[in-house]
Amino acid sequence: MIDQGLERRSAAVTEMPEELRHDVRLLGRLLGQVLAEQGGEDLLSDVERLRKAVIAARRGEVSADEITDLVAGWEIERAVAVARAFTCYFHLANLAEEHYRIRTLRERDAEGRVQRESLGQAVEELGHERVTELLDDLELHPVLTAHPTEARRRAVVTAIQRISGQLTEYNTPGRGASERADSRRRLLEEIDLLWRTAQLRSTKLDPLDEVRTAMAAFDETLFRMVPQVYRSLDAALDEHTGTHPPQARPFIRYGSWIGGDRDGNPNVTSRVTRETMQIQSEHVLTALETACTRIGRTLTASAALTPCSQQLRSALAAAVDAYPDVVSELATRSPREPHRQWLLFVAGRIGATRRRDLDLAYRSPAELLADLRLAQESLAASAPRQAYGELQHLIWQVETFGFHLAELEVRQHSQVHAAALEELRGGGDLSERTEEVLATIRVIAWIQERYGVRACSRYVVSFTRSADDVAAVYELARHALGDRAPVLDVVPLFESGQDLANSPGVLTGMLDIPEVQRRLADTGRRMEIMLGYSDSAKELGPAAATLRLYEAQEELTAWAAEHDVKLRMFHGRGGALGRGGGPANRAVLAQAPGSVAGRFKVTEQGEVIFARYGHIAIARRHLEQVANAVLMASSPTVEERTAAAAERFRGLAEEVATASERAYRALTEAPGFPEWFALVSPLEEIGTLRLGSRPARRGLGAPRSLDDLRAIPWVFAWAQTRVNLPGWYGLGTGLAAVGDLDELRAAYTEWPLFNALLDNAEMSLAKTDRSIAERYLALGGRDDFAGQVLEEYDRTRDLVLRVTGHTRLLENRKVLSRAVQLRDPYVDALSHLQLRALRALRAGEVSEPERERNSTLLLLSVNGVAAGLQNTG
Repeated sequence: MIDQGLERRSAAVTEMPEELRHDVRLLGRLLGQVLAEQGGEDLLSDVERLRKAVIAARRGEVSADEITDLVAGWEIERAVAVARAFTCYFHLANLAEEHYRIRTLRERDAEGRVQRESLGQAVEELGHERVTELLDDLELHPVLTAHPTEARRRAVVTAIQRISGQLTEYNTPGRGASERADSRRRLLEEIDLLWRTAQLRSTKLDPLDEVRTAMAAFDETLFRMVPQVYRSLDAALDEHTGTHPPQARPFIRYGSWIGGDRDGNPNVTSRVTRETMQIQSEHVLTALETACTRIGRTLTASAALTPCSQQLRSALAAAVDAYPDVVSELATRSPREPHRQWLLFVAGRIGATRRRDLDLAYRSPAELLADLRLAQESLAASAPRQAYGELQHLIWQVETFGFHLAELEVRQHSQVHAAALEELRGGGDLSERTEEVLATIRVIAWIQERYGVRACSRYVVSFTRSADDVAAVYELARHALGDRAPVLDVVPLFESGQDLANSPGVLTGMLDIPEVQRRLADTGRRMEIMLGYSDSAKELGPAAATLRLYEAQEELTAWAAEHDVKLRMFHGRGGALGRGGGPANRAVLAQAPGSVAGRFKVTEQGEVIFARYGHIAIARRHLEQVANAVLMASSPTVEERTAAAAERFRGLAEEVATASERAYRALTEAPGFPEWFALVSPLEEIGTLRLGSRPARRGLGAPRSLDDLRAIPWVFAWAQTRVNLPGWYGLGTGLAAVGDLDELRAAYTEWPLFNALLDNAEMSLAKTDRSIAERYLALGGRDDFAGQVLEEYDRTRDLVLRVTGHTRLLENRKVLSRAVQLRDPYVDALSHLQLRALRALRAGEVSEPERERNSTLLLLSVNGVAAGLQNTG
């Protein structure tokens, strides 16, 4: 085993591309220089001692006990500094890998070939006619959420982004020696600042902090990236894109729970929701004004060479009459350039909309679009490239983001609604919580009046058990505003195994609700429901939850066909594999036949937002992959093939689900398990990391059952122990129950769902380290629990390899395998530091100053392990 591990690590080093090796070494040397300057050569020496020791341990040359003694011999302040050093290293290594990925994407694009899993590939494979047919229903709807899974401070993220910019400058070809020297100096300066930046938050985030953090992704990436995706599709459909009306239409709709999700988060109030929409609107209107101004200023086409249409001439004349000072100034600055005058006038009106200057403001995005299309139609007659180039991008941006940026969704627990209705029906004084429920509905009405119904109409009900839970929201809306109640699309959220099984019956009951009937009539019989992956996985285990969710989708698809409803399933996936995470495009292709139908809505959570939308090239690739998968999954050929596989392996899936759930519950429902889990992991301490505005726990004190734990800290804590239990536990028992290896291999080959299930488990197993995990599990003093976990790990690893035919984990995913293998020893270093802190904190008799110092070490190591494993919850 040791020889194999050494061989794999050596192979990973050998396989590392030269560009990536160069960047990792450069950033590592500069970090070493900073450590020596700021902490002295002794600090750098201690970091190197630990680094070499953990690498040697992987070779079998050093024992884990020797590393424990090394770490224990340092003063606590030195251990903290070493933890900070490894954490900074991971931030820089992640950055180097991101740069390599971006370079690779650009190199592939430069080859001029149709890229795999792109929109061009979908058009090539499905055919122009079929894709055109699918465009009418095509919709991607990512929903940004504020679940606390981003362990890095915003200041740290910003520092990393500055280093990224300097690394790009340093690697730019053709630069002179003095320019490179200056870039190196700036790199060193920024890495020095990263080292000096506190890794841990000193104050807890509030919901509006989370809103502003998400706005950074919009400002830096989303706004510019979206029209590029549309252009990519249009180019695949028409080689002359940009010279006539596009065939591609906008199909991306962003949503957000940030500032709207109040389930379990008392910090999200009606005031916060109102301010959230104002912040969103400010950002999108600023972006639209800037884009329109830029296009207007560059559109210097003269009237002699590019005459404007009579309609545009009349519109300009009307603008002169209505706003003589504004338009006259534009005419003076841009004489005989009518298109430029018009677009700069439009930009001024967008600015007035942002400032709430009602005399000049647009009343709706539709008004703005009409003015932009007026210019486009005028240009199309004599300057089609100007009509369908950058101006078309602006039109797509307005169509995608409107004046609200993202559709704000409200979520609340069904029990909160039930309690509020009980008070209202009783006729007595209302509690503060009930008043807040009514205030929330009034804010939804205010948002709709100011920004339109599309800006905020979805109301998600957590733990929906019956149609009465949906009807309750409509009754509350009547209490809040009577006949002036807002338009509401109440979305039931099905999370537990029982709720998933009952979901078709709940939907049938919803058809009897008058408000639902009216919405079905208004929307062409469209309805939305949400499937919760996190809590179902925590309750049932990863394998059973995956298979039960698939069954539910099959049943819901059949229900929709029977009742003539166009059902959209909203997938509440987390970032981590234990919460339904994994490659989004593969998740789409693994859905039940007929359940996609050109539409895919999914949550984008925590660190996933920065991973997928932190850079425009990566964001564009991500959305193209998902759009490709949605188109492919919606084609009859793929649906028929998937349906046939699902039918063939239905019995096998039931055996796996039943046996894996039984094994999972035997562990997690055993007496004493929650208390043991709290001892072997940094579960309690994670709650003090100030990851987000939402409390990480339900209730106070040590968890009495898994119901007391939210899914995020459950997954996060297991990742820290290097066990990653939520990503694989029970699967081995499930596979063993089937017994027929040939049939399991056939299911892996033919059924996308089963393929994704095993591949995701393989990824989670690859991030598990058995020897480190043993040291964490021993902290709980329960050999029986530790033995169960390790036995299931061995069983699952063995059977996953046998079914996939791989000789080692991630054998067929070289890039990911290389990243995991290269990181493992450095993550080991942080794990040993974390174990030192945990042992001290679990010892009991520790002075308060000592407890505080060990807590700091623990939390720094948590940050570092999260960066090294590149996932939290």
